[in-house]
Amino acid sequence: MEFLNSILIKPFQDMVAAPDFLLQVLWEGLVAGVLYALIALGFVLIYKSSRIFNFAQGIMVVFAALTLVGLHEKGVPALLAVPLTLVVMFLLAVAIERVVLRPLVNQPDIILFMATIGITLFLVGFGELIFGGENKVMITEQLGIPTGSLTFEPFGGFVSIEQKDLTAVIGAVVLVAVLLVFLNKSKMGRAIRALGDDHQAALSVGISLSTIWILVWFIAGIIALATGIVWGARAGVSFALEVIAYKALPVLMLGGLESVLGAIIGGLAIGILEKLFEIYWGQPLMGGNTETWFAFVFALIVLLFRPQGLFGERIIERV
Repeated sequence: MEFLNSILIKPFQDMVAAPDFLLQVLWEGLVAGVLYALIALGFVLIYKSSRIFNFAQGIMVVFAALTLVGLHEKGVPALLAVPLTLVVMFLLAVAIERVVLRPLVNQPDIILFMATIGITLFLVGFGELIFGGENKVMITEQLGIPTGSLTFEPFGGFVSIEQKDLTAVIGAVVLVAVLLVFLNKSKMGRAIRALGDDHQAALSVGISLSTIWILVWFIAGIIALATGIVWGARAGVSFALEVIAYKALPVLMLGGLESVLGAIIGGLAIGILEKLFEIYWGQPLMGGNTETWFAFVFALIVLLFRPQGLFGERIIERV
């Protein structure tokens, strides 16, 4: 009975007893969820347009962040290093399309997936050759990102919000809004959506496959740079950042591989729920460290009841 009380009743009593602390936990979960959603968006855009599960999205985050920091270390002003990094990510997108994807058109999906693993390994080696393997400090202040904190006193308590986290959330909202407008209103955005809906029909009306592939990989590079800046400001810039891409996997399982909205909502849900579970259930009952596995278990439970995810479309094949 006491065990059931600690699981079902006490966590909610703690939430009610300390609402200011609950707000702090929710905020930290929201920040993590925004970052998970950004990474998942990179996966979704590439999968929608090419049916390629881009295993390299994680290393693209690291490579973009290392390029930004590396350019600044070479004497390039921070605000100039950002557009130069975007140029590098565009050239990377062109190289991937020309060297890797174009020769593999119409190959089985597993071949294309293995190709993205090859891209990952190449970027790891190439990045270590150019930038070295040591941890680097993100140029947060040089980019104009505030590093202080804001404090509030709701419910008679105390809530602290890091300004860099607030900037990250606002920046992510703006980036997602611009991306949605681009996908829904621009000619190239509609072409990406058309290619995702029906490859053959899109190609038959003159949509260029190579152009779309370059574009979506470049957009994924932009998202990778934004994610790399934020994560780098929180944890430094090193190849260890690549593992954050794995957190996008349960987000994709939850939201569906083809849904932009699913990636956003799935990322926010995973970020908030894993933080709540860690604080109110994980630490008291399991000694903590539940954030490493909670998202995967939660996504697995959802898939047991809805295999296509919450926002994915059910695929029915007639035989």
